[in-house]
Amino acid sequence: MTKIPVCLQMYTVRDDAQRDLAGTLATVARLGYAGVELAGYAGKTAAEVKALLDANGLQAIGAHVGVDTVIGSPAQAIADAKLFGYDYVIVPWIGKPYTESLDGYRKLGAELSAVAPQYADAGLTLCYHNHAFEFDLSEGDKTGLDVLFEAAPDVQAELDTFWVKKGGQDIPEYLKRLSGRVPLVHLKDMDSQGNFAPVGAGTVDYPALFAAAEAAGAKFYMVEQDSCQAPLTPLESIQISIENLRAWGKV
Repeated sequence: MTKIPVCLQMYTVRDDAQRDLAGTLATVARLGYAGVELAGYAGKTAAEVKALLDANGLQAIGAHVGVDTVIGSPAQAIADAKLFGYDYVIVPWIGKPYTESLDGYRKLGAELSAVAPQYADAGLTLCYHNHAFEFDLSEGDKTGLDVLFEAAPDVQAELDTFWVKKGGQDIPEYLKRLSGRVPLVHLKDMDSQGNFAPVGAGTVDYPALFAAAEAAGAKFYMVEQDSCQAPLTPLESIQISIENLRAWGKV
């Protein structure tokens, strides 16, 4: 089986990038990441970021784009995607009133569905990235995340595995539930205290995760760590993550 490319969500190294984007991207490339997922431009212009990615041989796979922009300014989101050449536009976060009720998730699904054809016509895939709060509400055996995806059949999933576990769900089961519509999988480990940890340094069952992700049709793995526990720095943490993935034959 062809290996699924392992990329880095740049939010992980946001502080390093703000200080020295060129040096940070050079480190990401040296460590062996196949590409990146953008989360802002670290104070640079989009054109400057693109030039630095090209200089380091890194491909932008997708970007986290605010829900207001995705829904309200699709032309801008599409133009940015075309500049970088990525295929995935991802909603990374939502707040009230969407999260207050299952009808809020249905409303969001309808709004995303209304603009999804514009992204599809541009050759792009619109995705939604979960946290744990989508699992706080349920209707029978359906969670808020299920309700959202049911209301937005043209929207794909970027499943954040840490938040699935934090939300009390089974990661392989959720990957199975989203089979065929989960092209992006965030790899993010959890220590015994429930904190973020480098991939392979926590409690996530990665053999089961990988088997389920591959069966579900995942196209990219995205290493992400929202925060790093001292004494490890973000750059040290992403090195541990990719070294573990390499040892498992995933890189």
